[in-house]
Amino acid sequence: GKNEYDLLVIGGGSGGLACAKEAAQFGRKVAVLDYVEPSPQGTKWGLGGTCVNVGCIPKKLMHQAALLGSALKDAQHYGWNIAQPVHHTWSVMAQAVQNYVKSLNWGHRVQLQDKKVKYFNMQGSFSDPHTIRGLTKAGKETVVTAENIVIATGGRPKYPTHVAGALEYGITSDDLFWLKESPRKTLTPFVFNVSLECAGFLTGIGLDTTVMMRSIPLRGFDQQMASLVTEHMECYGTKFLKRCFPTKVEKLESNRLQVTWKNTDLGTEETDCFDTVMWAVGRAPDVKTLNLDAVGVKTNSETGKIIVDASEATSVPHIYAIGDITEGRPELTPTAIAAGKLLARRLFGQSSELMDYDNVPTTVFTPLEYGCVGLSEEAAVQCYGSDNIEVYHAYYKPLEFTVAERDATQCYIKMVCLQEREQRILGLHFIGPNAGEVIQGFALGIKCGATYSQLMKTVGIHPTCAEEITKLHITKRSGLDATVTGC
Repeated sequence: GKNEYDLLVIGGGSGGLACAKEAAQFGRKVAVLDYVEPSPQGTKWGLGGTCVNVGCIPKKLMHQAALLGSALKDAQHYGWNIAQPVHHTWSVMAQAVQNYVKSLNWGHRVQLQDKKVKYFNMQGSFSDPHTIRGLTKAGKETVVTAENIVIATGGRPKYPTHVAGALEYGITSDDLFWLKESPRKTLTPFVFNVSLECAGFLTGIGLDTTVMMRSIPLRGFDQQMASLVTEHMECYGTKFLKRCFPTKVEKLESNRLQVTWKNTDLGTEETDCFDTVMWAVGRAPDVKTLNLDAVGVKTNSETGKIIVDASEATSVPHIYAIGDITEGRPELTPTAIAAGKLLARRLFGQSSELMDYDNVPTTVFTPLEYGCVGLSEEAAVQCYGSDNIEVYHAYYKPLEFTVAERDATQCYIKMVCLQEREQRILGLHFIGPNAGEVIQGFALGIKCGATYSQLMKTVGIHPTCAEEITKLHITKRSGLDATVTGC
């Protein structure tokens, strides 16, 4: 028996859709299975995966809403007469964001149709290495066979099930962006980047917001930068409960949530009431319904993620995995898209090019944004030794902050270089406005092996924040004051 499809993709997120559409360009018969299991709170959404529905897109739009709030305060210093106090209406913002997301859901369906990719709104599980059993929401079964199968089901937020009441009364980022009414006073325990990003825009639109963290913020990122990000958020109005962890959540008769936590520094137990508790304790791979054991696809027993090689191949021939579901890969939309396209080209386009996961740029969209590419200072020291790296740094003030009299204490740039003649750039870290836009451009140079001496020959664009990178000249080793003065 000939298989029905040349390629079947399980998961209609960024990586899966990119892989399917690219394969279709080669004239292959392609299908996509996508099914969204409602969150424990009943939230569900359409085609497009985490990024489109409950990740990057709604997050950036709500971050923009908060930035506009800050701009309204600045505007008065620039001569704009704005009646005070200004007021934000959650439902108006939420409806606009949700409408845009729904338009993207529809757009993905149209694109699949245009490229003749068959779309199944079904939950898929393996029957054998070439056969998938699809189940609709109503329980109707469809069997699909394919020569090649790509798993791209991504992950879903975890709940701290050891905390009493966490599942019953808490939400996650899967729910926050689809709330019709304001979450009001909010607690977000644990500090992954989504926790800080959400806390940042909630504070920015005027809500009482608290972050609870047991240990370090932004694990995996440069810790000096992470500390500056959280310092700025504290100045911005976000409250932090440091070295604390929650033990239970109880619902009161008033419908408010009483949270109990332990303060490890003081050894005390404390409580407070919130309207919303949003958990941000990391993400778990969405593998439970795939029936991977039946076909022998190996996973990491600790993380549950699928083990793949450099070509995204799993332990079973003709079965591949891409994106957040895979072990050791960055959980980022653009890497999933690039990996998906390259996989399709290797399968059907006579390509041999592999995905390169080195020097992938990213940005944390906190109120003061943090963008980075390459190694953190800690990772560089670990790889090369502290004597073999040189760190250039600067505290700077964006020109637009001056008239508005905004504090720029945490606006900071750090460049980590190899301590040799040309000084190859190992990592670049930037905290300030539009960090993503700044780092995206420099990422190309660093991907191409840029050196400090080449950067010093690059003429800056005046007066911009990005220009400050081209003027870095003070090293940490020197102990000199790294504050930029004047032009």
